[in-house]
Order: sequence, then structure tokens, then C-alpha cells
Amino acid sequence: MMPVRLLGFVLLLGAIVAFFGALSPHFAATANVSAILRHMSAIELAALGLTFVVVVRRSDLSFPGIASLGAMTAGWFVAQEQGLPLALLAGISIGIACGAISGAAVGFMRLPDIVSTIAIGAISASLSFLYSQGATISDNFVSVGLVDFNNRSIGLVGVPVLLMLAINLAAWMFLHCTRFGRGFYATGENPRSALLSGIRTRAYVLGAFAASGGMSCLAGILRSAEAGQAHVHIGSSFLLPAYASVYLGAALFGRASVAATFASCLLISATLNGCNLLSVPYYYGEGIIGLLVLLTVIAFDPRTGGLLDTAIRHSGNKTEA
Repeated sequence: MMPVRLLGFVLLLGAIVAFFGALSPHFAATANVSAILRHMSAIELAALGLTFVVVVRRSDLSFPGIASLGAMTAGWFVAQEQGLPLALLAGISIGIACGAISGAAVGFMRLPDIVSTIAIGAISASLSFLYSQGATISDNFVSVGLVDFNNRSIGLVGVPVLLMLAINLAAWMFLHCTRFGRGFYATGENPRSALLSGIRTRAYVLGAFAASGGMSCLAGILRSAEAGQAHVHIGSSFLLPAYASVYLGAALFGRASVAATFASCLLISATLNGCNLLSVPYYYGEGIIGLLVLLTVIAFDPRTGGLLDTAIRHSGNKTEA
């Protein structure tokens, strides 16, 4: 059934491209496609980290606050002229640490994931104010090369896009092609059987949250590079697009996965970009994302009895026959 679901995604993406391409001649231009991919890089990486959490059947509401803390940490190191590598290491490390705390609270202490991650996200967001008392940080962003990193391209492809693709490829190989990666799915689908088969399910939950924290901070740093400054609310825009990307992908492809998250994030980014070209007010963005997710879930999710899901299952049955 996966090829049929892939066909459904291709048709949906084609419909979006055809619709906006007919209304705006700039939509399919090479420069605009490059802009779509470059802008989606940060959100997609945050969604990629969240995918690990969703795979183990947990929820994470801490990553926007953690992303802000990581971005402000990296920005502070840049402002102190500590160099870009150290700034990146510090920002991502603090994200992994905060995510691991969330994972320990949920996996080992058995605390409710919603309550725990809301609390840790709020604490992380508050800590981000310590660096500048809430003021933006932009000192040395140009001189250390952070802004140049975002603007640089290799051929027609931006460096942030190449980074996103490389990380997604590595995550796909790990999650879908290794025994350790498949342990995440086993932990989420049947934790008791996974535990009896020797999988350390609590450690996998901790690892999933740590991945979410680290990736959200990398996303926050990329967004800071794009804006030319770090600020304490930089992660607040990640929550809805990241969750929408993961669950839209799960509805389209049958379960959460690296490829599904990437594909759905591309759909969302293309839709928002098209609306922007048509001068749709920015404040309708969240509503557009919500509507896209709702319609896709209704159409593809088996629990809704959607027409497209029924067609996919019938096609799969005919293929097997």
C-alpha cells in the first residue's frame, strides 16, 4: 500500500503546485523553490526530532522553549566571540540535555508526558532570558559567519537545505535500517513485548526526547541565522508546524517516519509560500496549516473511514490478490 500512498502524496503536491503556479508565475521559479526549501529547513529539523517522540507514542511540548534556550545560548557564545563551532556545540548540547531531562521524567519517573514537557519547556524558555534579559542578541553574527552560513549556497542548493537533507538521510538510515532504530518503533507499538525481548524501552524514550531537544535547538540556531539575531521567542513558532508535519505525514503514509515528516513539511511550506505570493495575510497561516492537516487526516486516516484511505486499502487488497 505504500506505493499507493506515495502516489497520493505526489498527486497532492502536484495539485498544490498546479494551483499556485496558475495563480502566480513566480511560484515554480527556481529562486522561489530554493526559498521554500531554505525556509522549511528549520521547521523540518524540529519536526524530525519530534518524529522520534511520536514514534515511541509520547508527546513533547517542551521543544519550543528548548529551541529558544539553545538559540540564545549559541547567540551568546557568538556575541562573546567564542567561535561558531563552540556556539553550535553549546546550543545543541543544552538542547540534548534538556530533552534528556524530559525523557528521564517521562521514561524513568513515569510522569505524564504532557505535564512534564510543559513544565520543562516553560523552565527552558525562562532560562533563555538570562543571557540578555529578553533583548535580542545579534553581535558578531556576521563576523563569525553565522549569517553567511545561512545565505551560502553550493550550486543552486542552500547550505541549510544540504544540512537538512544530510541529517534526514542519516536519521532515516538509523531509524529504519538499524536494529537500534527499529527499537523505537517496537517501544511505541508494543512496549511490553519490546521489554520482554530485551529492548530497554525507558532508555529509548529518553533517547527520543533527547533527539527532539537537540534537533529543536539546531532548528532555533538556523532560524537565528536566517533572522540575523537570536531572541527568546524564536522557538514559539515551531509548535504547530512541527506537530502538523509529523501527524500530516503519519496520515498520508500510514505511520510516522522520517520520509513522511519531510514530505508533509514540504507540503505545508509550499502551501504557505503560495499563500504568501498571493498576498494572503500572514495571520491566517496557522489556520491554513490546521485546515490542511484536518482535510488530510479526514481523507487518509483509517479511523475516519476516509474515501482515499478506503481506496488505498482496496488497491492494496487487489495487489495482494
